[in-house]
Amino acid sequence: MIDFTGRVILLDIEGTTSSVRFVYDEMFPYVRRELAEFLDHHANDPNVLAAAKQIALDGGKTLLELTGCEDLKSDAAQQRLTAEVIRQMDSDLKATGLKDLQGQVWESGFKSGELLAHVYDDVPPSLRKWKDAGRELRIYSSGSVQAQILFFGHTIAGNLLPLLSGHYDTTIGSKRESQSYANIIADIGCSPADVLFLSDITAELDAAKTAGLRTGLLLRPGNAPQSNEQKHPAIKSFEEIS
Repeated sequence: MIDFTGRVILLDIEGTTSSVRFVYDEMFPYVRRELAEFLDHHANDPNVLAAAKQIALDGGKTLLELTGCEDLKSDAAQQRLTAEVIRQMDSDLKATGLKDLQGQVWESGFKSGELLAHVYDDVPPSLRKWKDAGRELRIYSSGSVQAQILFFGHTIAGNLLPLLSGHYDTTIGSKRESQSYANIIADIGCSPADVLFLSDITAELDAAKTAGLRTGLLLRPGNAPQSNEQKHPAIKSFEEIS
């Protein structure tokens, strides 16, 4: 059980609000399956090009070095970018460019209804209860802010976005570095002890705790075992937060 009287609840997504399996079994395969066609239809989109340039840099190259040209208009350039995206996904790289492009591909899936985000049964009622109690609810995920908005706007429980007050991704810093949480606290404008961060990864919780935040470890079905040593209160459901 976690007793929390602070102001803000900061939430991870995978393994916390939503099943890790949905992300890996539904969302990632969707990108692999749809990316080539997406690039074919959106090669001239400046947002796609910006993401492609960052993906190349994250892989240690310029876009010209990666694809052989400065844009994505040729089939060869699109194929080389696709291969790099798949390589980075296979490496489970938490890179800004990759997350940006994934979010753009997911947008078409969520808006078409092909994708509906999974959330655990206890999540919607808990979010509403916390919101009604005057708490601010914010998300911090390695997925882009764009992807987060799409995710919570299209869940199996409907649109949960009105319950959320803010979103953070890796542009504010790595989830395993304490400075990232200090940056979030500065953005919110509150004391670290007024924020409860919930995640399924102890390395993230360690970083948050170092920054002074309250923490809680989620033990959802299918989550990877964590070495906790009682540093963070462990719960199986949001219903265990008072």
